Amino acid sequence: MTSLELIDCCRPLGAVALADEEAEATAALFRTLADPARVKIVNLLATSAEPVCACEFEPTLHLSQPTVSHHLKKLTEAGLLEREQRGKWAYFSLNPDASSQLERLVRITAVV
Repeated sequence: MTSLELIDCCRPLGAVALADEEAEATAALFRTLADPARVKIVNLLATSAEPVCACEFEPTLHLSQPTVSHHLKKLTEAGLLEREQRGKWAYFSLNPDASSQLERLVRITAVV
């Protein structure tokens, strides 16, 4: 019997697969980001050199204060944001560990 040589499209994946726990944690982050307002918040924070006051999101997102607070709370609980209290105002920034995790997951290497 002759063995068939695998063609390129049928070769096993060369990349290491995510562990089940890592896949679950990453899926939870994506579920949290499954809202356009939350994606915009993360984008605004990613492009800001300094933490951003919660009050600055309302006019930018055209959302009410309770809605902005809800989204910020969900993102913070998921570990995507860090919250710093300055007097009566809360300032938010991206959690470097969470953003690195997302970046590693979605990084697409060049196809040779």
